[in-house]
Amino acid sequence: MDRLASFGNDPFDKPPCRGCSSYLMEPYIKCAECGPPPFLMCLQCFARGFEYRKHHSDHKYEIMTSDFPILDSSWTAQEEMALLEAVMDCGFGNWQDVANQIRTKTKEECEKHYMKHFINNPLFSSTLLTLKQVEEAKSADMAITFHPSDDPPRPTFDSVLSRDMAGYMPARADFIEEFDNYAEWDLRDIDFVEDDSDLLHALKIAVVEIYHSRLKERQRRKKIIRDHGLISLRKFQILERRYPKEIQDLYEILRRFARILGSTEHDKFIESHALEFELRKEIRRLQEYRAAGIQTFCSAKVYEHLKQAREEARLKRTVLSEVLDYIHDSAACQQWLHRQAAIDSGQLQITPISVSQGRRSAPPLNLTGLPGTEKLNDKEKELCQMVRLVPGAYLEYKSALVSECEKLGGLRLAQARALIKIDVNKTRKIYDFLIREGYISKV
Repeated sequence: MDRLASFGNDPFDKPPCRGCSSYLMEPYIKCAECGPPPFLMCLQCFARGFEYRKHHSDHKYEIMTSDFPILDSSWTAQEEMALLEAVMDCGFGNWQDVANQIRTKTKEECEKHYMKHFINNPLFSSTLLTLKQVEEAKSADMAITFHPSDDPPRPTFDSVLSRDMAGYMPARADFIEEFDNYAEWDLRDIDFVEDDSDLLHALKIAVVEIYHSRLKERQRRKKIIRDHGLISLRKFQILERRYPKEIQDLYEILRRFARILGSTEHDKFIESHALEFELRKEIRRLQEYRAAGIQTFCSAKVYEHLKQAREEARLKRTVLSEVLDYIHDSAACQQWLHRQAAIDSGQLQITPISVSQGRRSAPPLNLTGLPGTEKLNDKEKELCQMVRLVPGAYLEYKSALVSECEKLGGLRLAQARALIKIDVNKTRKIYDFLIREGYISKV
């Protein structure tokens, strides 16, 4: 039975023959009953019935050789292994060096065989893509190349589409205004005559060569436009929008390098970045699941559903709810709003507030739930309600006025107003209240 030899091409890599101690050359014999280690011997020792210790000449055996095809009928297994070793040694793409190391195949044969069986072979393709995604990738348009057989748009002259196409004329396969459109003007007055001096003749030749270089640049730009499908710009833009916003921005940045890579290579480059973006996005999603303690895909579906519901609720919030979120205690504000709604609907009766001088006074402040309320006595609570001052601010103002009074031995109203930068009427009421309660004294 033929078996693939487990050693390289170099005979010094193989163990010696058990019979004559010579280096083994394919094909050689391996005993199927002895070992480990494997009992190997050359054909000469096998032919003379060599026996050694437990090995007998009537044992079953295997013929070890690499001279049979695996992936291609014209490539033996030994050549396949030599190709892989050469690619590892010389690097991918250095096909001439690979061919020189193999010796039995040409540069073109090595490149074609490696690309066909080891790069584009579906058996070795990435397991990250499903079969459906592979089919979609095969059917996707990699480039929008213009050929004479195509039917490009034929817009009317000076229309919006015509301007988008840079004045391209499909019937002539040319543009109304070329790149470097006035390059021919430098040749208008050039005339080669027999009595020109050598220097003048050389100058005229140099001008013509410059003109030729400008023509080459014009043709190069035309080729880039044709190869990348930029003539039908709208179709190009529609296909470009299939990428996510991040990939579109990358496409815009790397567009200038398209002239270097070529149409197909540039699109493959962008597709690889799009795939990388999707993989990173999927990894972030799985990391989010792990951080949330999710261990099954069923739980992940419930998590995504709840997350979407929270996002929709956040987008539906009104301006009022946004304001309430920034207030320290939104519960008290919600309670006051409900109370005002009940008053407006007539469900709650309150004592009407007396109106003086044509102005309506603001309602007392509801201190329910406000921080610092528990530190106030009844009179201080009543003051905060009438002045509409939150307890936390009142306590800060009271502490500042008391400490200033102790420092100066007394406090005037003007000094209190300079110390507390709020409404002067509120300052007057706080000052009078602290004087009346004995917290501070006048000078």
